[in-house]
Amino acid sequence: MPSIDHVILDVPDTTAAEAFYKSAFELGDAVRVRESQEPASGFRGFTLSLVVSQPADVDALVDAACEAGATSLKPAAKSFWGYGGVVQAPDGAIWKVATSNKKNSGPATKVAEQVVLLLGVEDVKATKAFYAERGLAVGKSFGGKYVEFDLPGSALTLALYKRPALAKDAGVPAEGQGSHRIRVAGETGPLTDPDGFVWVATSVA
Repeated sequence: MPSIDHVILDVPDTTAAEAFYKSAFELGDAVRVRESQEPASGFRGFTLSLVVSQPADVDALVDAACEAGATSLKPAAKSFWGYGGVVQAPDGAIWKVATSNKKNSGPATKVAEQVVLLLGVEDVKATKAFYAERGLAVGKSFGGKYVEFDLPGSALTLALYKRPALAKDAGVPAEGQGSHRIRVAGETGPLTDPDGFVWVATSVA
């Protein structure tokens, strides 16, 4: 069964990016960085989400990210689905920190239960079919709006969302040009999907 080993963010300064992620989040090797000056502007078409167990964990991670240099796009707040906030790292990557629980059950931690890579795509059904043809099993699917793949053993969960909806959820305009500035390393690579997201083989990465 195909899986994702890690993702690689293109950043202008690897030393600064590594320092930020070490201070802000505890991600292990799931997210890595490489130096790149490839041009990009506006929304890059993806977000990374940290799913945590309680609101106190959301606050701890959002506060740590902002103290390390991130910009708040959406302050942490309650909603009908739970509690969450959105920040943008100094390298430009957008991170959402969220929980479905509305009450705390213990001391705050910075431990993420799940890391989700959400790709904003033009046609959810077409991109879903593209990945399904390459062996990725669909775990959840809500018509042409949202798809989540079932990838046992993966370091990250992969999901698809309509690009405008993903940008709205992140609190940014949907317009953007240039490189996505992210590569996915896994058993499915090398390939480029219909929306230009690049996968590389884990051994190459």
